[in-house]
Amino acid sequence: MAVSDSQMIKAWDEVLKLSKVARGQTVSILCGPHTHPQTLQTATIAAQAAGAIVTRIELQPINAEKATSRDLMNYLGATPLTNNPAALAAMKNSDLVLDLMLLLFSPEQMEILESGTKILLAVEPPEVLVRALPTEADRKRVLDASKLLKKAKRMHVTSPAGTDVMFQLGEFPVISEYGFCEEPGRWDHWPSGFLFTFANEGGSDGTIVIDRGDILLPQKNYVSDKITMNLSGGFVRSIEGDVDAALLREFMEAYKDPEAYAIAHIGWGMQPRCYWHTLSLMDREATTGQDARSFEGNFLFSLGPNNEAGGSRTTPCHLDIPLRNCTVTLDDIVVVRDGKVIDGAFQ
Repeated sequence: MAVSDSQMIKAWDEVLKLSKVARGQTVSILCGPHTHPQTLQTATIAAQAAGAIVTRIELQPINAEKATSRDLMNYLGATPLTNNPAALAAMKNSDLVLDLMLLLFSPEQMEILESGTKILLAVEPPEVLVRALPTEADRKRVLDASKLLKKAKRMHVTSPAGTDVMFQLGEFPVISEYGFCEEPGRWDHWPSGFLFTFANEGGSDGTIVIDRGDILLPQKNYVSDKITMNLSGGFVRSIEGDVDAALLREFMEAYKDPEAYAIAHIGWGMQPRCYWHTLSLMDREATTGQDARSFEGNFLFSLGPNNEAGGSRTTPCHLDIPLRNCTVTLDDIVVVRDGKVIDGAFQ
């Protein structure tokens, strides 16, 4: 069903309240030609109603000569904010940036956050935003799980499809996403509901099997035949399978960057209002796939950059791959069993 402006304004009201937007604060709304007009208009109204001083910053697209699709996450790192000091200064002098354009993994985003500005990314369709409106309960649940992940030294993931992979942990921080920004310098993504860290450099070894029905992002495809990835020393060393594997290999080869094959973030979904099936109902260009990243009980791993957590890899190739039916064990504690989150593990 379509979402009314009234529903969207109410949703923005709640998210801005959770993000502690107060009267007199400055809110910059970053947008581009692809920004959903209803999201932009209702965000502006809600921020003004909260008493904020609102500025819209519209930037034009780049990367047309490099990206192989219109997808916002097809080519990361260089953004319309690159080499734009005027726009950068405006955002660094804001209390909150509502990113309706997508700055993910860019050095400018890191610079803005280091200034103390909060950034909330919201590029999903209004229907997804309203359905997966964040709550304080989401925050508590994700943070409870993050306490356990922060202590862990190993993550072991298995599945009936054949996944059996070990990740060594501890070198990188744990990042929790729950859909709002209540602290200075915090970044989050509405909607979301998951947590992750990055494996130690060189600390990923084993086999990952992407089974039928698992999802590739940014392709936004359900896999139709198994893809087997063999990992050693923190990198994917081979990608085996049929047509889906061939498509994935060519996609990655097109970037001509060996760092594209590095294991990046690893974690699991905890959002009960996001679903595995919804990607099948949407136009590919209408979504970045947050349902797929966040649905409860997935094991989400990625390939490519790690600068989001303080690492040095900035490759523009980034894949997020949520797997179903996995068992995730931290040291000796099972946190996800056969695709079901074990809440008792976090108590």
